[in-house]
Amino acid sequence: MPKNQTKADINFEQELWKAANELRGAVAENQYKDYILPLIFLKHISEKYEVRKEELFQALNDKGSDYYTNDTEEQNYVLEDPDEYLSKNTYIIPKEATWQYLQDNAEQDNIKVLVDNAFDLLDDTLAEFRPELKGILPRIFVKSQLTPKQVAGLINLLAKPKLSEKENPGSDILGRVYEYYIGKFAIAEGSGAGQFFTPSSIVRLLVEMIEPYQGKIFDNACGSGGMFIQSLKFLQAHGGDKKNISIYGQERYDGTLRLCKMNLALRDLSFDVRLGDSLLQDKFPDLEADFIIVNPPFNVSQWHPEDLPENDPRLFGTKEEFTTDGNANYMWMQTFWNHLSDTGTAAVVMANGAMTSNTKGEKNVRQHMVDHGMVDCIVRLPDKLFLTTGIPACIFILSKNRDGKDGKHRKRDNEVLFIDLSKHGRMESRKLRVFDEADLQKATDTYHAWRNIKDSVTSSDSAKAELYREADTYIDQPGFSYSANLEEIAKQDYKLTPGIYVGTEAVEDDGIPFEHKMETLKAQLQTQFKTGNALQKQILDNFEKF
Repeated sequence: MPKNQTKADINFEQELWKAANELRGAVAENQYKDYILPLIFLKHISEKYEVRKEELFQALNDKGSDYYTNDTEEQNYVLEDPDEYLSKNTYIIPKEATWQYLQDNAEQDNIKVLVDNAFDLLDDTLAEFRPELKGILPRIFVKSQLTPKQVAGLINLLAKPKLSEKENPGSDILGRVYEYYIGKFAIAEGSGAGQFFTPSSIVRLLVEMIEPYQGKIFDNACGSGGMFIQSLKFLQAHGGDKKNISIYGQERYDGTLRLCKMNLALRDLSFDVRLGDSLLQDKFPDLEADFIIVNPPFNVSQWHPEDLPENDPRLFGTKEEFTTDGNANYMWMQTFWNHLSDTGTAAVVMANGAMTSNTKGEKNVRQHMVDHGMVDCIVRLPDKLFLTTGIPACIFILSKNRDGKDGKHRKRDNEVLFIDLSKHGRMESRKLRVFDEADLQKATDTYHAWRNIKDSVTSSDSAKAELYREADTYIDQPGFSYSANLEEIAKQDYKLTPGIYVGTEAVEDDGIPFEHKMETLKAQLQTQFKTGNALQKQILDNFEKF
């Protein structure tokens, strides 16, 4: 599993949070993103245009270039030809919408008007070629409480060379800036940020486990698009081409959908993301995805399943038997399953309660999924992985590719792999836990060794287990992983908590006989009793002196 790396190691965090602090007092912390991220997006689009224009200018004046000409009129024609920019996934930007224009006029008293006007111009320009981006840049600066001085300070901070892709080619700097702010805003916003942010170490785990090399990728609770960006990074780390993936998403909040569109456009990704409630307003009824990577809202109640049509194709059975108004977790599951292609795989972050719930509308779905071989793997996650909720979470991996017919993965439709990561990860801060590279590697390698076509043995087969211990072949690891058959799961009343199956980690034998250990413990306890008695006598003697 290659480690994700950026092409340039640029330390920009201090400058970025200074930029956010320019808004302090005039804008609530949970609204910082609404002002900073559109400016970053405009800067990115503008710089791409300027870079391409400079490339054309150099080529027109290079005698060794096919573009060379000393005819001024012909040069101007090429420099103003939209197709020359579209071929490089960029656009001709009106002067008043360029980053340079805003920077040059940052100290003007009407800078708020100039920014909003620039947003309008850029929005119209993008929509001409990409209608799906219409409305991505709202007109918000004029009506804000920000002073012209604060806006100027924000522009000047974002204009620093280290925050420029022109100055740092190949660094994906503005994409990284965008991700930094998304994470920071989630910390500042607390639970309200849950609608658009999943911590990166969890997203990486999902993506690395199901390996979306090519095909249709779907997230129908897509938030700000983090699952898509991590899929792109995975693809790039493995030498893939982003032209081999198609991105589809749905999001119920308009403001969050704008964040997602900007995030994807920053990476020159083509996409189809739509606005709507995925539970009741499925905007992609005919989509069959090769990969679904999703962190849906947990434990949504009163979501009105009565509004579903009786013949909703997502349901495994009747509404009365396979839904409950008290919790939408398993309506999400049925939705994901419905959207998988014949060989598709879904990685789903879900509340721990979904693994054991006995509510009829939930347990019926879970039992149906197990009995019909839909569940590939369950991963228990540790606590404090999420900034936005204290609800314990897990990962469900669902797959329609369990029959062993694709030539890459073995037949496993009568098995489910359980992985317990509850003791993994380290505390990044008092409130947040993250996975280290070793944690991600261990979970991913375990799943791939179990799923891929190789000799598969269990720890109960001691001779084979020893033979393959050092090989890239799956064996059960007590306290960490266990491959259970469907009969074992049925005996546990279809509960899917990994701890039920993986058991406890084996303790290494230190070679000391039990009898000797007991004698040592007995001697230590007697010594502690004597010390305790002496301390008690000393305390009582001290009381007598008063």
